[in-house]
Amino acid sequence: MVKLTQRLGGLVLRFAAFCAALGAVIAMITSRERSSFFVLSLVAKYSDLAAFKYFVIANAIVSVYSFLVLFLPKESLLWKFVVVLDLMVTMLLTSSLSAAVAVAQVGKRGNANAGWLPICGQVPRFCDQITGALIAGLVALVLYVFLLIFSIHHVVDPFLLRK
Repeated sequence: MVKLTQRLGGLVLRFAAFCAALGAVIAMITSRERSSFFVLSLVAKYSDLAAFKYFVIANAIVSVYSFLVLFLPKESLLWKFVVVLDLMVTMLLTSSLSAAVAVAQVGKRGNANAGWLPICGQVPRFCDQITGALIAGLVALVLYVFLLIFSIHHVVDPFLLRK
C-alpha cells in the first residue's frame, strides 16, 4: 500500500509539473500585443527576446520529458536515471526562469542607467500575459524541486539501505 501511495504521489506531482510547464509555454507563445502612439507602432511578442525564447524551449523540453516519464513502468531500471534527469530539468527550469524574469523586469521597470524605457505602460496585456507565463514557470520549478527531493528519497534510499 505504501509503494502504491508513493507511486501515485510521484505521478500526481509529475503531472502537475507537466501542466504548469505546458501552461507556461502556451501563455508565453500566445503573448502578442500591438500598440500605436501617433505615427509610431510597437508590436510586442515573446520571440523578439532571446531570454523568452529560451524560456519557451526549456519549458517545452520539460513538458515532453514530464509526459514521457508519466508512462515509465515502475519496474523499469530507468528510474535510477530519472533522478539525474530530474536534477538536470530543475537546473534548466531555474536558468530559463531567471533569464526570463530578468528581461521581464527590465521591460516593466526599464533601466535608467542604460537609458532603457519601460514598455509595460504601452503594452499592458502583453506584460500581464508574460507575468502569467513566468508564474506558471515558477510553479513548474517549485514542483520539480519537490519531485527531485521525492525522487532522491524514493530511488536512492533503497540503495543506501542495502547491506
